Amino acid sequence: MLSHSRQLLHSFVPPLAGELFNRLMRRRGFFGNYSGWEQACRDSTGYDQTAILEHVRDALLKVKNGEAAYERDSVLFEEIYHSWPLLAGLLWIASCNGNRLNLIDYGGSLGSSYFQNRSFLSHLEEFAWNIVEQEHFVRCGREMFEDQCLKFYYTLEECLAVRQPDAILLSSVLPYLEDPHALLSTIIKRKITHIIIDRTPVLDGAKDRLTVQRVPAEIYDARYPAWFLGREKLLGVFERDYELVMQFDALAGTIFLDDTFARDKGFIFRLKSCSHISFPGAPCT
Repeated sequence: MLSHSRQLLHSFVPPLAGELFNRLMRRRGFFGNYSGWEQACRDSTGYDQTAILEHVRDALLKVKNGEAAYERDSVLFEEIYHSWPLLAGLLWIASCNGNRLNLIDYGGSLGSSYFQNRSFLSHLEEFAWNIVEQEHFVRCGREMFEDQCLKFYYTLEECLAVRQPDAILLSSVLPYLEDPHALLSTIIKRKITHIIIDRTPVLDGAKDRLTVQRVPAEIYDARYPAWFLGREKLLGVFERDYELVMQFDALAGTIFLDDTFARDKGFIFRLKSCSHISFPGAPCT
């Protein structure tokens, strides 16, 4: 009956209304306006559940072994859904660096973005994809997923001790940190040439909002604290040391809250001291 109702809905209403219907029927999405992290955690199950790792591991093993094309948030797909602006940015960075790319993927799971993009990057003269993750993800990654390009590290400091990255990728990770701005400040102090943010819900204005995300039960039963970042505050963090090269709409599009909505966004920033590097689309000189 529910399936039939969804089919009828898609026939008569626009996509945004359909998303609202999905949210009401499945009770998934983002809820609340919490005053602090501890308060949101009391309504959450957390990120470090063993079941989450197991779901992600099993899905990505199918991708690694060629049994599925693509994985996102432990969900398998028959074809890869590329973030073309992200991929274009990675290729631009590589082209500005002698056809080399040394990337830190902070919070990169077991390699979701790596497997998504590797077919377009494997031709590079040098290609290194370094993931910084929670301890149990790193142990699993080193055991089951590492290869000559993909490596796993417990901390940013551990990775930077052995790697000299051209860029750091923050894809769908800032919303799930207790203090995302503290991480950004740490990264900015490291003067990594490029900082890429992807799949991050952004609100108009300067104010951040803390919610709890309810994951659809058919994926796994979990509830997380999740930030929606104020656009002005987010961009302001970079103003002194970085310039904005590109901003783009990320995969999720419009994301609904109880009383407003946000945009899933991506940004590429470049260190101002590297002004000799041309912007994408700039004429050759």
